[in-house]
Amino acid sequence: SSAVPARGKVTPCTISEWSDWSGCAEPCKATYRVRRRHVIQEQRNGGEACPPLEEKAGCVEYWTQQGVECNHALLPALITTGGYGKARRKRAASSENERAGYCVEFQLAAITEGCLHGNSSYTRWMRYLSEGHVVCVECQHPALDSRSLHCYGDGSGSKKNEVLHWQAVGNPRCRGTWKRIRQLDTCSCPSVHSFLFI
Repeated sequence: SSAVPARGKVTPCTISEWSDWSGCAEPCKATYRVRRRHVIQEQRNGGEACPPLEEKAGCVEYWTQQGVECNHALLPALITTGGYGKARRKRAASSENERAGYCVEFQLAAITEGCLHGNSSYTRWMRYLSEGHVVCVECQHPALDSRSLHCYGDGSGSKKNEVLHWQAVGNPRCRGTWKRIRQLDTCSCPSVHSFLFI
């Protein structure tokens, strides 16, 4: 018989935890890393729908697949807002043998007009930047290179007052220059002036 089944229980979508972040899509250029989660139970009978199952974040791999260091002259320091760091920190906490990160203070020298026009929440933070500001950039796993024990772009080899280049991940038109002030164990800038190396 083709009796219509009684309306079942309202079941919301159930999803798994996020996977770890993947490696970068390609070495030696600004690309992205991905993390995914999967549906454990589809929603039924008007229950809450599933949220996005994939998330991307900017990243750069500074070593080729053959283990050769990329040509750094091609790349500015890549920075992103601290929000991505929360996801990183949770993952980093699980492994005891990772070296603790550090913080570098820079003074912004020049900023392109493109920084004012980021639309996504990912890039809105750039509007708080202006020339002369001191910003803190944190170096932490996985950007902290296990071979050199540095983040690329931290200016560690630079001369005093040397002008260094940076670029915001997620908005290629937002870039500029800065000068390295000093390296510290931990960052203490206000959150709108706090960033992460990628």
